[in-house]
Amino acid sequence: MSTTTIRDLLADHRFFAGLPAADLDLIAGCGVNVAFRAGAMVAREGDPADRFFVVREGHGAIEVHAPGRGALVVATAGPGDVIGWSWLFPPHQWRFDVRAVTDVRAVALDGACLRGKADEDPALGYRLMERFARILVSRLESTRLQLADLYGTGEAAGVP
Repeated sequence: MSTTTIRDLLADHRFFAGLPAADLDLIAGCGVNVAFRAGAMVAREGDPADRFFVVREGHGAIEVHAPGRGALVVATAGPGDVIGWSWLFPPHQWRFDVRAVTDVRAVALDGACLRGKADEDPALGYRLMERFARILVSRLESTRLQLADLYGTGEAAGVP
């Protein structure tokens, strides 16, 4: 009977595709398996962002609270996605709420551990930053489309 390791799980995840084996070894040392039941809060805005999540199974909703409207879903993350980038940037606080929509299984990676490893190995830090930058750009583009859908095009809104 073979045992699947954190390193194996990361190697099979698209976020880590193409990383050198030595990087996977270092990153895996910062990870643990976690699970959340449907409806559970994975993260809360303002709480310390001390880790991020590599989603293996299930879906999580990334939410913002709108006064008078409650929680609004701005994105959904599923298998192959990563939840959380706030661990990278001071003050290391979650900027959104994250709720498990279904049961979620993930690898949680310790942010302080990874920042320390990136400080020791700037090339690793650069490779991680590249990957998280892609997530940020994707989320910004998605937000742009949501805003365009919400407010319509400039012409429809009376803007030349």
